[in-house]
Amino acid sequence: MFTTRPEILGTFGAVTTTHWLASAAGMAALEKGGNAFDAAVTAGFVLQIVEPHLNGPAGEVPILMYNASEGRVRVICGQGTAPAAATIEAYRNEGLTLVPGTGLLAAVVPGAFDAWLTMLRDHGTMELSEVLEPAIYYAETGHPMLARVSQSIDTVSGMFREDWPTSAATWLPNGDVPQPGALFRNPRLAATYKRLVREAQGPTRESRIQAARDQFYRGFVAEAIDRFCRTNEVMDVSGQRHRGMLTGHDMDGWKATYEEPLTYDYRGHTVCKTGPWGQGPVFLQQLALLKGFDLDAMDPNGPDFIHTVIECMKLAFADREAYYGDPNFVDVPMETLLSDAYNDERRKLVGDTASLDLRPGRVPGFEGQADRAVPGAAGRVGGDASGAGAGEPTMAHLSEKRVAEERGEKRGDTCHIDVIDRWGNMVSATPSGGWLQSSPIIPELGFCLTSRAQMFWLEEGLPASLAPRKRPRTTLTPSMALRDGKPYLAFGTPGGDQQDQWQPIFFLRHIHYGLNLQETIDQPLFHTEHFPGSFYPRASRPGSLSVEANLPTSTIEELLHRGHNVEVMPEWSIGRLCAASHWDGIIKAAATPRLMQAYAIGR
Repeated sequence: MFTTRPEILGTFGAVTTTHWLASAAGMAALEKGGNAFDAAVTAGFVLQIVEPHLNGPAGEVPILMYNASEGRVRVICGQGTAPAAATIEAYRNEGLTLVPGTGLLAAVVPGAFDAWLTMLRDHGTMELSEVLEPAIYYAETGHPMLARVSQSIDTVSGMFREDWPTSAATWLPNGDVPQPGALFRNPRLAATYKRLVREAQGPTRESRIQAARDQFYRGFVAEAIDRFCRTNEVMDVSGQRHRGMLTGHDMDGWKATYEEPLTYDYRGHTVCKTGPWGQGPVFLQQLALLKGFDLDAMDPNGPDFIHTVIECMKLAFADREAYYGDPNFVDVPMETLLSDAYNDERRKLVGDTASLDLRPGRVPGFEGQADRAVPGAAGRVGGDASGAGAGEPTMAHLSEKRVAEERGEKRGDTCHIDVIDRWGNMVSATPSGGWLQSSPIIPELGFCLTSRAQMFWLEEGLPASLAPRKRPRTTLTPSMALRDGKPYLAFGTPGGDQQDQWQPIFFLRHIHYGLNLQETIDQPLFHTEHFPGSFYPRASRPGSLSVEANLPTSTIEELLHRGHNVEVMPEWSIGRLCAASHWDGIIKAAATPRLMQAYAIGR
């Protein structure tokens, strides 16, 4: 089968990320003798520099990791929590019905830094100075500006000049939008990281890493964030100026945590995901539904496969709306949602035509949540398709993008990293947040805050309702799979609400049809925006089905006949998947050709 590039094969190690410079930096860490955890942290910090429209130092990251010496998969939760002052009443008193998608009111505790350092401290071998060296180099001496970064800056340049002057000072050097391919520097961010390294003192590697963590969460970084949120009123997408609620006390009281993954067994594979504080379990719910269909008998690019998968996605994401939230605050009936009895009944809802309704299941004891999951229930705002659209920002319609820009809405996206080393360690991580469009640069630090709080609802009683110190129901969702109980596959993608649509499609095509990693990634992709989006303004497009134009014409015509609201997107425009596998001593890796950024490296 034709592929856009080779599937990488080797025995030493592999790194695949959404930017070639991050992949190269991660591979360099392996070449220096580092392990997969060192390499993933190195790549993660480089992504903050070279994909600043997709993530930043004050963003968040969920990590799935397999430590070969421990013999188990674990989750590191790098999703920060809402500030202590962030109550529904406080936002309602500002005249808001949704958490703004930009500005300081959308900020939660930055989670990525501690998650990366926790993994480095507990599982890595390198010093903080070593893993930060490539990121500091690219921030200080410069890196080639991606065309999409230039486009993102151009889109928000007017807002930067008028309302966010600290961002203009960084992203508009000499007052101009940086051109694609031009050398771009962020010396202030480089200085912040150099200071963290300089002040990371201690008698052991672990104590030095912990000292850097302390400087970030209770030292000079936290102090600068606290001061900026208290003293600045910032324009956001609501059209009003607001101060932030995030404080140094919020940062001091938070740290990344270890959790057990949620898992589901499917055709000899165990798929591992984060808990329902993220959308990850919808992948598992889709598998629980799809195992009752004969996918082997379907063409992976045919109408039966696409219709069946999309209809199961709609059911799983409807349950996300009804039941998912931070399990430290709400009960999430995951055992029932993944049970055979529940899914045997839900599977009967998959008919011959496209559903146009949001249909969450009814779990005993949780019936009220199913009723309230529909947009507009109990006065909840959402589901207005005239807004900026749902899901992954780069997939928004051009007309919707123009509407969004006129309203001051500026979206970011996400990155991804997969690493496998020669010892069998594996990492899958999806960093995001703190992108350059989210809020103004904090001048002393050279970076801005995340806007993940926009995923909370400002309505009481929902699983994803806003509450102090609660995790927003993030869309970030890396994946890992075991084969016959042994670590096999790490994979993931950017894409907001589409992450757990493109990933299951990849997984199903890989294990059902025997396609290698690159062949699978290169297949035409599809997704729906049928359910309420996780990003402001929380819109939905019932019955929608976006497909790449290189699907067979007969497939597209049949999907239209079955009632799907099909939108044919350009070829090579949907999805940004990366994947790496390890089996029988061979390490393999692949990356999407879409957007011409992602790259897999290995030997």
